[in-house]
This record gives sequence, C-alpha cells and structure tokens, in this order.
Amino acid sequence: MAQISLSFPDGSVRSHDAGVTPAQVAAAIAPSLAKKAISATVDGVHWDLQWPLERDATITLNTLADEGPALELIRHDLAHVMARAVQELYPGVKVTIGPVIKDGWYYDFDRDEPFTPDDLGAIEKRMREIIAARDPVRTEVWDRPRAIAHYEAAGEPFKVELIEAIPGDEPLRMYWHGDWQDLCRGPHLQHTGQLPADAFKLMSVAGAYWRGDSRNKMLQRIYGVAFRTRDALKAHLTLLEEAAKRDHRKLGREMKLFHMQEEAPGMVFWHPNGWTVYRALEDYMRRRLRTAGYQEIKTPQVVDRVLWERSGHWEAYRDNMFLVEVDEEGAKEKRINALKPMNCPCHVQIYNHGLKSYRDLPLRLAEFGSCHRYEPSGSMHGLMRVRGFTQDDAHIFCTEDQIEAECADFIALLSSIYADLGFANFDIKLSTRPEVRVGSDAVWDKAETALERAILKVRSDYEVDPGEGAFYGPKLDFKLTDAIGREWQCGTFQADFNLPERLDAEYVGEDGAKHRPVMLHRAILGSFERFLGILIENYAGRLPFWLAPRQVVVATIVSDADAYAREVVAALTAAGLRAELDTRNEKINYKVREHSVGKVPVILALGAREVTERTVSVRRLGEQGSRTAPLDALVAELAAEATPPDLR
Repeated sequence: MAQISLSFPDGSVRSHDAGVTPAQVAAAIAPSLAKKAISATVDGVHWDLQWPLERDATITLNTLADEGPALELIRHDLAHVMARAVQELYPGVKVTIGPVIKDGWYYDFDRDEPFTPDDLGAIEKRMREIIAARDPVRTEVWDRPRAIAHYEAAGEPFKVELIEAIPGDEPLRMYWHGDWQDLCRGPHLQHTGQLPADAFKLMSVAGAYWRGDSRNKMLQRIYGVAFRTRDALKAHLTLLEEAAKRDHRKLGREMKLFHMQEEAPGMVFWHPNGWTVYRALEDYMRRRLRTAGYQEIKTPQVVDRVLWERSGHWEAYRDNMFLVEVDEEGAKEKRINALKPMNCPCHVQIYNHGLKSYRDLPLRLAEFGSCHRYEPSGSMHGLMRVRGFTQDDAHIFCTEDQIEAECADFIALLSSIYADLGFANFDIKLSTRPEVRVGSDAVWDKAETALERAILKVRSDYEVDPGEGAFYGPKLDFKLTDAIGREWQCGTFQADFNLPERLDAEYVGEDGAKHRPVMLHRAILGSFERFLGILIENYAGRLPFWLAPRQVVVATIVSDADAYAREVVAALTAAGLRAELDTRNEKINYKVREHSVGKVPVILALGAREVTERTVSVRRLGEQGSRTAPLDALVAELAAEATPPDLR
C-alpha cells in the first residue's frame, strides 16, 4: 500500500498508509491523545477525525483546549443534538439547516405548533440527556440517488431540496449522532459526550422563511449559544444583559430621540432631542473635515439609471435600489431613476466638471450624503440597519504617488475623531486583491504597498485579510471597540482604479498628457444613524456633555423659585447651553427621577434658599448627592464642559 508523510507542528514527520484517518494517527501517537482529539487541521483545512488522508500533508490534531476548532465543533454538534432532541420530543417535525453563527448556532424547523419557552426548557433537558449518553458520531459519503431516496422515504422534503441544489461534483456526507442522522459537510466531534453539558443555552425562537425567501414557507428558528466552559457562557449571558440595558431602541424611547413605524420601514423619525444630537455630531464632523482640507458638496438623491449603468452599480446593486419612474413630457417610455444607494458616481460628476490639473490634486470632496438601500425587513434593526441613512462620505481624487500620504492623513484624522468620541481602541484590517479584479498587478502592488506603509506610520499592529479587497482596489476597514467589548466596523478607506476609468475622470499631468486619477473612497462614522446607535449603546445613553440633547434641566422645588429658575435658564442659554425649565407642580424627587431616566447630565434644583443666595443645587447623572454652587461660576463651568473637543 502507498505510504504518505504527515508533518506535525513540532517538526516531526510520520509515515502512514494512504487512507489512514486522523483518529488512527492520534491512536498511533498515544491512547490519551486518541481520547482527547476532536478534529484535525490538514493543510489549513478543518478535518474530521474519520476522513481518510490520501496524500502527504501537514497535520495538527485538535483537542477541546484549541479554542477555534473546539468552538466551531461544539456549536455545530449542538445544532445537530438540538435537532435530534426536537424530533425525539415532537415527532413529525421536519428539519432543514442548522449553521454555526457568532457565539452559537440556529436550526430551522417546520412545525405546525409554535415553540414555547417551556418547549425550549424541555429541549435543553433532552439535549443534556443525549450528551450524557456519549453516543458515537460517524459519517459516510452517499451518492445523490441514495440520499434523495433516503430523505423522500423519511418525509424530509427540505433535505431533498438541499441535495438537489448541491453541485453534482460535491460529495454528500451523512452524519449520525447515535441513531439520528443529518446531511452535513462536517467535521464533527467523536461522540456526544465531548460536548460541555453546562456551557450552552437555548435563547429564543423566531420566524424565518425557508432559504430566506419570503415566497417560501415560514419556519421556526431556534437560536442557541455555546462556549467551552460554564464560566464563558456565564460571562456571555452577563454581557447580553448589559447589552439589553444599553439597547439604543429602548434608550431612544426613554430619551425621546427617535422612533420608527410601519408606514416608513427602515426610515428614522428624528424627534427634537434626537435631531439635536444628530446636528451636534454633524457640526463636529463638518468642522473636522473643513480643517483637514475637505470641500463639502451636495449631490442629487434621484439619478437616472444611465449613470448607474455606466458606473457598474446598476448590475451590482439593482436589487437594492429604490426606483422612481417618471412620465417625462413627450417621451415614449417612462424614465427610470433610482434613489442613490451611494454617493461615489455623483462625486465623479463634480470632479469631471471642468478640466483638472495635477496641481489640483489631491482634491478632497466630502458630502453628508443621504442614501437609500432596500434591506429585507427581517434584517433591519433600529438605527443599526436602516433603509434610509446619511453617510459621512468623501472621495479623494489623487495620483498614485499620493495614495500613501492621503491614507496616512486619513488614519490620523480617524484616530483623532474616534478618540474625541470616546473610542480609544480600534483595529485595522487590510484587505488585499481578490481573484476577480480590474487593473494590472503592478498597480495593485503599488496600492497595497501604499496602504501598508500608511498604516505603519500610525501603528504597527494590523490584520491582513487576503483576497477580500474590492474588485477595484485594496481597502482598509476600521473596527472600534465599545465600553462592553463589542466590535463595530465603521470606518473604511478604499483605493479605486475602476470608477475613474468607467466614468472618464482625467487630469492633465506635469507631462502635459491626460491621466486617470485614483479615487479614494473613505468614511469615518460610516453612517450617522448607525454610529449614533453605537454611541448611545457605548455610553448607555449618558452621552458626553457636549453631545447630550438636553444638557441641563432647571427644576423648581417651590413655586416661589419659578422666576429665578427662568433667569437661570436664560443665563445658561446665553452661554450656549441646551437648558430646559421644569416648573411643574411635582415633588423634586419625581422630577429628578424622570429626568435621570431621560439621561439628562445635569439637574439644577432650586428652592427658597437658592433664590435668596443666588446659587443652584447641582445633581449630576450617576453621582450620589448634590452640591451647591454660585450661579455665575456654574454657568462658566458648564459652558467650558459643553465645548466640543475640537474647539477646546
């Protein structure tokens, strides 16, 4: 029999017969390793212990101590164990798919009766019984006719449909967990007893259309989370509790910031408080961009399809565009326009208006561009995923030699803005050339090198994501970390050699000839809506004083203080503060509690003593007790605190 050589991480090499499985390899090394092994990594591919090895390879044997492979298998196997538990508890339920997702998994079921919270408890209990049984996991490869016949006989039409959609050259792998069987690519654990019985939890049930298509049947999706240890699960559940307290939708109601309704799905109704925060952030960004050498522009929201066809967006984004049909006078056919889903083609039109010289470059054009994209109703989530949004968008037209300097300047600007907004920590990911791309390798080499050098001017740590660049150029993505450790991808910087070509952008070079500029797409916040949602959750509604919609509420304790309260509000307003008067006939504790729920940073309580002494009793949100301060001194103190960070 043919021999193969297997290379291990410690540098050792072992010879085995071709067709040996990683389980057999582990057993040959040590019986204890054979018991602990859960999977292998073969030439970088996650590999089931039962899959044969037919050629020379590098191999790593994974155990539950290896977090990446272990979490993938734990969550994947639990999806199968859950589906088995459901079918054992509720005969007649049909199964579909159960993929691993962030922190856990889900599985979609076809069942006439809705699952209840009590059902989830029963399913969890049955899952733990299956884990305790330590049932073996085994796998076989079947041909297509056999697999289809099996699922037709079992009354599982969704599995039949899945098989029919799998490419003909792809093997059909069947997995058994005990006597229960499912179609799956794998890999999986060796037996159910390798699952941690105390480190998972079923979280919720939601509706989901089969294959994500609203024309298909509505299924029931059960979500679960899982980790390697009970402590890790507990930490995750604590994080979820904290995230629920910070939910921007809940805080948005309490702070009277915004609302959304069915008549305008995915669109935001900004209330006075919310619009105040929005405008404060917009004004701050406008000043920062102006100081950084950007020129602000404004482009149309409704643009003829011809431009989108020329730019290539019609083909790529047509399904996500809102269309506007117009009966133009004298035209035989309706004119088809689209609400712009992005700003870049319109910015090229402004660049193209008038001949540009190399002396005009770099040209930085910024727009708070209002965009609209169709998002499926099931994917929308408060401010985080909307159909109508405003980008802090800008495009830099430059020469190839200017890419590095512009990128370095952008990273420095982004770093400063994130720090001002309370995000000291962020990561950078460099996405390099994909297989399908435009432009020569020489141009890609130059662009990727420029971005990499620009990163290193600011910081040394970044992640490379090979092959994940846009088809028109490499890109940087910026992920910030919030107060409870969650990551959010907001900023981006992309080098584009394609759109200037498609839309005929040119400049006259120093040699007198015409050249194509490079177009740098860049954003810092991403969209105002989403970033405001992130800000609200990061600060749990307690926004920095300069951003707070209501900075000060002046509340009276007795009616005799009403006149003085109006004077205090006038003094605060004259100093540029957002101050509100509360002279209602309510107890001061009630007023303080109500405004604290609304996350007002400063509450000034005025009674007879404050009137006489021309002082104020100051209560700050989140602090115990109060202090007394002279009115003039407090106005000066708060005015300084309310100054935006770029103006201090």
